[in-house]
Amino acid sequence: MERLPQLEARVEPTLEAMGFEVVRIALTGNEGRRTLQVMADRRDGSLISVEDCAEISTALSAIFDVEDPVSGNYDLEVSSAGIDRPLTRPKDFAAYAGFVAKVDTKMLVNGRKRFRGRLEGVTANGEVAMKIDNTDVVIAMNNISTAKLVLTDELIAATAKRPPRDDNNA
Repeated sequence: MERLPQLEARVEPTLEAMGFEVVRIALTGNEGRRTLQVMADRRDGSLISVEDCAEISTALSAIFDVEDPVSGNYDLEVSSAGIDRPLTRPKDFAAYAGFVAKVDTKMLVNGRKRFRGRLEGVTANGEVAMKIDNTDVVIAMNNISTAKLVLTDELIAATAKRPPRDDNNA
């Protein structure tokens, strides 16, 4: 998977105007079958719907048809980030403080590159703070290769409390 931050920055204004925000844009697969994966959230925190994904796909298809951001053939896939979502921005690590996450780093931190523990938020220096086996660990954002929430009963319960989108007030 190749994350495309420059493309995220390009489409962010369009999605923001539509009431969404980009979680991640990545290119997956190989030359024979590639997918341009766009993960989005609703800016108001409500749950994203299939109709929302279709609306985003239509808007981005129009942009991508003109600008051709990825050479060659690919399938466009638009989805919500899901319950065990990737954590890509400092605000994700802050918003999900208290939940369990898996974090892989590019370089060793305390002699290892894989971490699983409770998120403690983001430090004043912009580093991710975690509690792992009763030990505090701090990881620089630019050292994180991948991070995602771990599906737990606690996360399921918290997600179930998120409001659905109220189309009458949209």
